[in-house]
Amino acid sequence: MYEHLETAENAAQLKRVVIDPVSRVEGHGKVTLLLDENNKVQQARLHIVEFRGFERFIQGRPYWELPVLVQRLCGICPVSHHLAAAKAIDQLVGVDPENLPVSADKLRRLLHFGQVMQSHALHFFHLSSPDLLFGFESEQSKRSIIAVLAAFPDIGVQGVKLRKYGQEVIRMVSGKRIHGSGAIAGGINKALTRAERDYLLQDIEQMIAWAQGAVVLIQKVHCSNLPYYDEFAGLRSNYLSLTKSNGALELYHGGIRVKNAEGDTLLDNIDYCQYNQYIHEEVRSWTYMKFPYLLSLGKENGWYRVGPLARVNICDYIDTPLAEAARVEFKAHSQEALVHSTLAFHWARLIEVLHCAESIERLLHDPAILGGELVTKGEKRYEGIGVIEAPRGTLFHHYQVDENDIVTKANLIVSTTSNNMAMNESVRQVAAEYLSGQELTEPLLNNIEVAIRAYDPCLSCATHAVGKMPLQLELVNAQGDLVAKLLKHDTGEFEHAHG
Repeated sequence: MYEHLETAENAAQLKRVVIDPVSRVEGHGKVTLLLDENNKVQQARLHIVEFRGFERFIQGRPYWELPVLVQRLCGICPVSHHLAAAKAIDQLVGVDPENLPVSADKLRRLLHFGQVMQSHALHFFHLSSPDLLFGFESEQSKRSIIAVLAAFPDIGVQGVKLRKYGQEVIRMVSGKRIHGSGAIAGGINKALTRAERDYLLQDIEQMIAWAQGAVVLIQKVHCSNLPYYDEFAGLRSNYLSLTKSNGALELYHGGIRVKNAEGDTLLDNIDYCQYNQYIHEEVRSWTYMKFPYLLSLGKENGWYRVGPLARVNICDYIDTPLAEAARVEFKAHSQEALVHSTLAFHWARLIEVLHCAESIERLLHDPAILGGELVTKGEKRYEGIGVIEAPRGTLFHHYQVDENDIVTKANLIVSTTSNNMAMNESVRQVAAEYLSGQELTEPLLNNIEVAIRAYDPCLSCATHAVGKMPLQLELVNAQGDLVAKLLKHDTGEFEHAHG
């Protein structure tokens, strides 16, 4: 359906448009659009064009290095990889999640809530709010947090401080804001001191209030642009996430739940250590990012979405009161069982920020984070699987080791990879709606990027790559001649050229 390949016969009728790379996301990717003779979009592809192969790099390393080593995949979500790896190597020392010491479990959860909070705040306020507050086709000079701070100073400052607070939680637990070293095999390496706990308590009520305000803001923005916001890049899909055994929203540890587009439950409370019995990955020649799918539904229909929209959609409730009230309003927005709007990722994302703030407050009042047993171990094993709900969605780390504790095999399925097919289809829909003729405009580029940014993709995680952020779109005719080109420089300025 989406893997339409050019043949010798149709290639002459198709024109190619390339956006390279996509900007205001983490990592380096490009978009290719193929147009027919009437300039109708026949195909859209999101290519991930750089590669580092982290799954190969960590082979040959001792397993205890992994929680620190895999953080280098990304500077935006290092804690997620840190904790997923820690959960996997817990099993290598014979410790299942339910046997982790209580203090270690709660400190890891505190660390994770700080990570989700800071990552969501970064994405919404710094990267996406300019589009939402100024409009998708606003002036280029308004597409930054600096413009938001100038025009909406309260919103901008709150976004910056929400992110900073999440980073401070990370620093208190793991020692550093980025690439800390808190989680170790079978536990965590330190508890909080009372001074650290009290430091975080000083501002938590303000963070909760600002998070509430952010939910009100995105709900107002979304609902004031109907039906446009509901339809933009919209698609019906399956959804996957972890939930607690009772169906509650769960970010740190739970079972796999899957619902289809109609809201029917396909899988529920599945042990994530059995993930490869339910999820397979397809490889395609034109991208380094794989295409996961549900084995029971096959490659064609088994793709799914993960992340905030999936989690808030398919959980039965949220166990913090303010976020739960926000979830109820969110679900009431749709006449269907699930909310399918791609732009609703932002709404769900901020509900999770509120949930994280409430959860952090709850944990800061728990004496277990101040001390107690921090590390345990059992009998050695040779395989470990750690799964966590990263900010962008469900994250899988799977390791095998030999008798010398050296990693022999590793498999990572990251959130952005799971959203790969959905991003491709969202790009196709936006391109089909807004691309007209051979005219290449900056607003066109941004509309396509808005669709991608809604998923908060981390392309470095998805392919284990890094890259720059300039953007280029090219239009090539059937004879291979360059018709037009639009180049976006690192400065934000655009340069037009013609073939």
